[in-house]
Amino acid sequence: MHFLELVNRGYTGETVTKDDWAMDHVVQPIMDVVEEFDLEHEKGAFLLHDKEQAKAFFEAGVELLARSGVYNQSTGRIIRFTREEILEAAQNMKQRVTVGHGKDAYTFIPRHPDDTRLPGVVAGNPGCPMTEELFIRTVTSWAKEPVVDMVTCGSIVEVDGHDVRRASPSEVIALRREMKYLNEICERLGRPGIGRLAAESSVSEIGDLAAMAPGGFQPGDAHLVALNNELVINNDNLIRVANTIDTPVLNASLACVMVGGLAGAAPGAAVCMIASLLALSLIGRADYHLCHPIHIRHVATSTEECIWLSSVVCQAFDACAPAVIICDIYPKSGAGTIELLKEVAANALAITVSGGNLEGVGSCDGLKPHCSGLEARLMGEVGKAAAAQGMTRAEAEPIIEKLYSEYKHIFGPGNEGLPFDQVYGEDGEPKAFWLEMYEQVKAELISLGLKM
Repeated sequence: MHFLELVNRGYTGETVTKDDWAMDHVVQPIMDVVEEFDLEHEKGAFLLHDKEQAKAFFEAGVELLARSGVYNQSTGRIIRFTREEILEAAQNMKQRVTVGHGKDAYTFIPRHPDDTRLPGVVAGNPGCPMTEELFIRTVTSWAKEPVVDMVTCGSIVEVDGHDVRRASPSEVIALRREMKYLNEICERLGRPGIGRLAAESSVSEIGDLAAMAPGGFQPGDAHLVALNNELVINNDNLIRVANTIDTPVLNASLACVMVGGLAGAAPGAAVCMIASLLALSLIGRADYHLCHPIHIRHVATSTEECIWLSSVVCQAFDACAPAVIICDIYPKSGAGTIELLKEVAANALAITVSGGNLEGVGSCDGLKPHCSGLEARLMGEVGKAAAAQGMTRAEAEPIIEKLYSEYKHIFGPGNEGLPFDQVYGEDGEPKAFWLEMYEQVKAELISLGLKM
């Protein structure tokens, strides 16, 4: 379908208020389809093990999107899709997505549950607020890790001592600085062609447009095209889609469905996530998908409900419409804490055995730059080790349960950890105490059966 035909539906569709959209087109329809398809999450379960259930979740996602559509907040109208359009888009999602170029190119593929093919690893903490100096140091810390296949970054929020403001000259300058630093870092590390999920300093569509200038996006780079909560888009993100038409820049869809929010508990949130990613295959022209559940109370992806949701989403697409699914890892804890490493290991293990690829780490919920390359190293090592040894969901779940029991105390009080300069030295390497924690967690994982 022509992109502008879908966009035009946002100008001709049914008019509703945002409040009516939320209640009549999100809350009630999700409750209905969860009941109709008999979907549930058994307390204590971290992974899905039933392919028929995975299919049911996918069908429920299709049904939700066919009933509700997507709300264009800029026009106050509903963009509707037919069931045939949704299924056609689902069947035509890309089966190979190559990021980067030259010797540094990497190809993501749809993975299966219990797959022995290695997951792709995207390192970074999209959206985390950064100064320019911290941006350079943190990106360097994970871009140099051999286990990393693609890099991303936080958002520069201050330029030359001035706050970056949305849709202003400062946003354009911040975006240009981001791209300049990424180019310099990757060149210096000998990985000039590595794929980048970039334009993270782009608060509005203005910054995204600026990234197309010389020195900005390179072939095989990607940018985010997001839905807002829940099943809401705006012209800002539609302009981002239009900005990359007929270019080598990839569209990475992003849905941050809230568990416990408008979509309800974990089953409803999983249905909403599936519907969101399907919608972004249509209106967002997605090349690949980012699954990022948010717990309404604890935020982190390392809660039981969020881990299970990611497992469901990966398996639902594998069962019915294979696509490249990359799951975000945003733990509660920050750098310099052993809990962070255990959260990362649990997330990475669950995603890998469920058929997903890996992105992170948004340490400290991605709210503070208490992050480093070491946890990204562990994320990649855990995922690739689990796949290489052929670990199954049945084998992985007890390990995830054990790790969860050791870090779940941080939900509520939090554990923000330490800023980057307190866990990495001036030499750009992890400090001794931080490296010791990493080795301790690796030793525990090995004792639990992971062949690191």
